[in-house]
Amino acid sequence: MSLIVQKFGGTSVADVEKIRAAARKAIRAQKQGHRVVMVVSAMGKNTDLLLKLAGDVSQSPPAREMDMLLSTGEQVSVALVAMAIDDLGSKAVSLTGGQIGMKTDDSFSKARIQSISTERIERLLDDGNIVVAAGFQGIDDDLNITTLGRGGSDTTAVALASVLGASACEIYTDVDGVYTTDPRLLPEARRVDVISYDEMLELASLGAGVMHNRSIEFAKKFNVPIHVRSSFSDAEGTMIVAETESKTAPVCGAAMTPNEARVTVLGVPDVPGKSLQVFSAIAEKKIAVDMVVQNVGRKGRADISFTVRQDDLKLTLAALDKVLPAIGADAVTFDDQVSKVSVVGVNMADQTNVASTMFRALADANVNIQMITTSEIKISTLVPRAEAGAALRAVHEVFRLHEKPADAKSWDQIRAERGETADLDTLVSRLQDDALEALTLTGISLTKHQARVTLYGVPDEPGIAADMFETIGQAKIFVDMIVQGYDGEDGSTSVSFTVDESDLKQSLEVAVAIREKHGMRDIQDGSDIAKITVSGIGLRSHTHVATVLFKQLADLGINIEMIGTSELQVNAVISATNSDKALERLSAAFAASLEAGR
Repeated sequence: MSLIVQKFGGTSVADVEKIRAAARKAIRAQKQGHRVVMVVSAMGKNTDLLLKLAGDVSQSPPAREMDMLLSTGEQVSVALVAMAIDDLGSKAVSLTGGQIGMKTDDSFSKARIQSISTERIERLLDDGNIVVAAGFQGIDDDLNITTLGRGGSDTTAVALASVLGASACEIYTDVDGVYTTDPRLLPEARRVDVISYDEMLELASLGAGVMHNRSIEFAKKFNVPIHVRSSFSDAEGTMIVAETESKTAPVCGAAMTPNEARVTVLGVPDVPGKSLQVFSAIAEKKIAVDMVVQNVGRKGRADISFTVRQDDLKLTLAALDKVLPAIGADAVTFDDQVSKVSVVGVNMADQTNVASTMFRALADANVNIQMITTSEIKISTLVPRAEAGAALRAVHEVFRLHEKPADAKSWDQIRAERGETADLDTLVSRLQDDALEALTLTGISLTKHQARVTLYGVPDEPGIAADMFETIGQAKIFVDMIVQGYDGEDGSTSVSFTVDESDLKQSLEVAVAIREKHGMRDIQDGSDIAKITVSGIGLRSHTHVATVLFKQLADLGINIEMIGTSELQVNAVISATNSDKALERLSAAFAASLEAGR
């Protein structure tokens, strides 16, 4: 008999009628011949109410007690849902995170799942019960209640689907699937039928509220199909799987992360090991860093800029304040009135004009770009918060995301093309041996024969980035990494990009034309460089990844020229001289780190 995991979010159990509707969905699935596990969030605004109560009692409540408090929201929901199922004539048992055997580490409010004991759930299912499990929570080795962070019920659901070998993980929410952007911000947003794990992982990390990014990490790691559906209708929804909807559309979605903060460490000595000191201090506080820009050093100094959630700004500044003297940097500045606007698509790596198209759309909307970072499947820009809505609309429109791609495929078509099913016995066996949320590396690679071009004194005004990369595109130069950060002089910015070494001469000729057109201050080039790439699942949420990378490079006396990060990759541009040694050391260091984390 197949097993289905159904997750119901807070809006789906917000009142008595919605609780009864969720109960009926579970009963219907059971009567169709499935064993059913429900994962339930706290009712409606219950978590917000609990947070307010905590704030009224204490300005700085202990993290352990916050987890104890917040976990009660889900306990109320699961009991009420189980009562509703009983009242409708079926059998149900509600369980807390501890009762379902979910063991986590002891990182209160951000706990990671280490293991799940399924014996009790299996026994209750065998007895004909619908199991109603509390999402968002578990227990540590000392039996303390822990929580997984906001949105953690998604992670609970996908984790249970993984260890139980479920045939489907259905996420019921107040929207009927995944959209090309938040339909509350842009009514013209289109629901997609299929989206890949990689694309959804990036969109979730960027603030797409439909799914928790750690739940997508789980699904990708263990190949769990996720079906996002509406709690209030029988619409088909969206499948999140390994494949993407279209093989030609450069962008599948756009996202706006409104409450970002930019932090810049000014005047960092341009010597090996300084990036390690900066990001180690932040990683110790388990703060996730997103956009990272290290400008190319001049006069022995460099600036390092990065973004964090606005809620993490105070803690980030405190962590940096403690290590600033040891780093030898001049100062730390920040801007807490910025937002991040990004586009995501697995096909953009094979198309040359995606970045310039995005930058031109922003320029036409009179939106100024403050920072740029790129990866193989994502381009992120930092913009003034007041301009973020216009920026999102501009990029959504220019990539025609409101229209379905001509080659779009449905889930049924993709499944037919697969022609095979996963070996669930092998998968479940592998799950029992893994630390469930441990970092999973998919590769460490080295790209040689790279070159870099940096323009200094780039005017901080709309349209410059668009003109630069349209000019580069017209010259048929393929650009890999792009980073834009503050120059540290006269309020301007610097823009660096990497190309194949064979394109350096032509790139410099184009850069000279760009400098003269816009009155930029200087150009610097670098050849004989290499890009080292760490790829995996959970790179950003496992905050020690960058620390390991920077430490190994520092130990070898290798300085970092550029940094690029995403959910799936961390890239560092370094001198090619010791790059083979760096690859060897990193492979060994990450192998040791992964073994220690099991």
